[in-house]
Amino acid sequence: MSFINFAAREINCKIVYYGPGLGGKTANLQWIYDNTTQTQKGKMISLATESDRTLFFDFLPLDLGTVRGFRTRFHLYTVPGQVFYDASRKLILKGVDGVVFVADSQEERLDANLETLENLQENLQEHGFDFKSIPYALQLNKRDLPSILPVEELAKEIQVKGEPIIEGIAIQGVGVFETLREVAKQVLAELKKG
Repeated sequence: MSFINFAAREINCKIVYYGPGLGGKTANLQWIYDNTTQTQKGKMISLATESDRTLFFDFLPLDLGTVRGFRTRFHLYTVPGQVFYDASRKLILKGVDGVVFVADSQEERLDANLETLENLQENLQEHGFDFKSIPYALQLNKRDLPSILPVEELAKEIQVKGEPIIEGIAIQGVGVFETLREVAKQVLAELKKG
């Protein structure tokens, strides 16, 4: 849940990028980090394992406005893609305010998307979150590759609650800020309710 820093007059929100291994979670965060001005972002931290890494950084967007006189600061995280890092995935989801599911659009990765989506729902439930109500956006990444599923077909398989779908090519920045804006807008709407 959001953390309020009264001294700095900031509300800190946590957004987690979730998805199958090598689906584009890191590429999303790297693009955001590389294309955000120095004065708006903190340091990127990478927690590397033998075969995967978790990234984290925070940034203060200038155009999202305030909530009851407080600025919003977003902390962005990725989770490890491989299922055997499930304990890390669970830990990173603790206190989450919004989730971006980065799906790999390649036909051969559909099962990995479905398995990871199910894992996300289980892990959120374990933390007491209702998947149906948590701010959530779906990014269909790697839209530039030859073996991708059509958007309608992929959406039919993995869109679970009418969430916004954004097509992306994260390594080129296509759909990256649009995806972040979509989930941030939902997080802010939740903050304004409470």
